[in-house]
Amino acid sequence: MRYIPRMMTNRTEGLLPWQWKLYAGNHAERRNLLLHGVSVPVFQLGTVLLVASPFTGLAWALPGIAAMVGAVAVQGRGHRRETTPPVPFQGPLDVFARIFLEQWVTFPRFVLSGGFARAWRATSSGTR
Repeated sequence: MRYIPRMMTNRTEGLLPWQWKLYAGNHAERRNLLLHGVSVPVFQLGTVLLVASPFTGLAWALPGIAAMVGAVAVQGRGHRRETTPPVPFQGPLDVFARIFLEQWVTFPRFVLSGGFARAWRATSSGTR
């Protein structure tokens, strides 16, 4: 088990700012970036299927859940390759909140702000 500095677990500023502050450091390895680039849209599609299932037919709920669980499993494998490990979860509600915010807010923000491209270039140039 790797040491996690206390400052990384302090969330006095709120979950989204805390997650954003640590995000680039937890997403710097090329394979992890690639896995996230593929699995985040799968998670989002799974969420849409699950939420829409009461209106479109409950048969869509199971594929939605499977897509979400599969995407999170793939991302977990990617995080194992990172130099900086993710901060451990504080409980079931923390798992839910952090995963959903990462998929729907933080990762898209990382891509749109250029963070993904910077991290990708840094891994190809050997600076990370």
